[in-house]
Amino acid sequence: MRSFTNPQLKIETWDDLKPYFESLLARPIDSLAQYQQWLHDRSELESVVSEDLAWRYVRMTCDTASKEKTELYTYFIAHIEPQIAPISNQLDEKALASPFRSQLTGSAFGIMFRSIEKNAQIFREANVPLFAEMSQESQKYGAIAGAMTVELDGDEVTLQKAADRLQSTNRQEREAAYRKINDRRKTDSNTLNDLYDKLITMRHQVALNADFANFRDYMFVSLGRFDYTKEDCFAFHDAIANEVVPLLNQLATDRKEKLDIDSLRPWDLSVDKLGKAPLKPFATADELLEKTIACFDKLDTFLGDCLRVMQKMNRFDLESRKGKAPGGYNYPMEETGYPFIFMNATSNFRDMITLLHEGGHAVHSVLTKDLELNSFRSFTSEVAELASMSMELITMDYWDIFFPNPDDLKRAKRQHLEQIIETLPWVAIIDKFQHWVYENPKHSLAQRTAEWNKIHHSFSASLIDWEGLQSYKDIVWQKQLHLYEVPFYYVEYGIAQLGALAVWKNCKEKPQEGLKQYLAALSLGYTKPIKEIYATAGIRFDFSKDYISELMRFVKSELEKLD
Repeated sequence: MRSFTNPQLKIETWDDLKPYFESLLARPIDSLAQYQQWLHDRSELESVVSEDLAWRYVRMTCDTASKEKTELYTYFIAHIEPQIAPISNQLDEKALASPFRSQLTGSAFGIMFRSIEKNAQIFREANVPLFAEMSQESQKYGAIAGAMTVELDGDEVTLQKAADRLQSTNRQEREAAYRKINDRRKTDSNTLNDLYDKLITMRHQVALNADFANFRDYMFVSLGRFDYTKEDCFAFHDAIANEVVPLLNQLATDRKEKLDIDSLRPWDLSVDKLGKAPLKPFATADELLEKTIACFDKLDTFLGDCLRVMQKMNRFDLESRKGKAPGGYNYPMEETGYPFIFMNATSNFRDMITLLHEGGHAVHSVLTKDLELNSFRSFTSEVAELASMSMELITMDYWDIFFPNPDDLKRAKRQHLEQIIETLPWVAIIDKFQHWVYENPKHSLAQRTAEWNKIHHSFSASLIDWEGLQSYKDIVWQKQLHLYEVPFYYVEYGIAQLGALAVWKNCKEKPQEGLKQYLAALSLGYTKPIKEIYATAGIRFDFSKDYISELMRFVKSELEKLD
């Protein structure tokens, strides 16, 4: 319910918002009650603005071919956001300077003011137009990737749809699909390299303007990584190489033996290793949603209710089609509270996992929608991804909704656990690559390609045969949209994946208490430090070598139960 902004407010230009921001800036604050009201009014205004931008982004990604929808989004980025940034900084300074600030005690306000201080620390007027330009440039990636299609059996299909062929039991069919997909990627590889070069240059300038040595160091502050350092990330990389890559090699060896092939090629990595047809957990997007709701209900009806309300509000766009941006996301709606889930479902097992994942994010949004201020709902990625990745695992006991056949159910569980073992090294690859890219912002394309291959090799299964496929391998990184759209937002997946395994272990050992702890942790939003949120979930915020080793032993033991 709006009390500060007009309920009929329609944001078309900066002039529609300017009076509200100026009112907050000019308002005298002479008591604690007035200061609290000021914080509430600012929170309301920012939530209204956030949701308006969210809908522009959602509509654009659902239909990248629409010039009108793209222009509405880019107009906001180019002409409204740059006006908001400087006055928002002034509001930050006003919030910090108030003598009543010290009277707001408790961890929630401490975290909020810590974030405001961080924002004020790194704000530079010179970066405002750069951010606007960077936002517009990064969105080009979605348009380029969304337009990528190939022809299969006379039909034009998205690369996501074509990738389903990589699960075919016909090896020639898999290879043909793999080559078509990667040849299509190669067509735009130069364009994507040029786009990345441009983004790197602008991002480095942002860092220099804010008095940082490089964009990596800037982003660690910008992302509010108060609970760990870049050195912790390096330790994470080393731990993954030492504790997870050996398991990856074991899986590759087992796959090669069971497929009975002379060499394990990249198109052999998704097919069922016993030669069975791909798992088909659903046929249509509607069926995927209904089964996911039923699965959530079995765990706790509150979880299913979250998705049912979203369904009534038309907060889903799930099916893959030409013209949609790639990937999937849960976009929080700050004012109305219920988010929007976007993905590119075809009919495969990975799509099922994606909706379980995004559904976890959605539950997190619902659990925190009534927190007092928007800053309390602005949880970190390490917590956000804990919500989503845990949901993938703690629903496993109810996957019979998707797989009534017991053998298929076992296959699904095994595939998911194996994919976790495969995902952790990929997270390390992408994160380590980004560290190098921004530590060396003036690198050449040849240097970047060489470093990519070096990092990729150190975290990949050594058994995979890339002979004759080097041109494909050189550009594998270009499929990762995070590199273009949300730089440095990736190691969080690895950190949270470890946390999710611990949540799952906790829920298996004490089901009711484990679920209760998980939901209690999510309900905190960002009112406690990350370590305390993880502790509320009954787990540790830890990505040391010893902890990763302990969790990998647990995963291995669960895999053995599925044999």
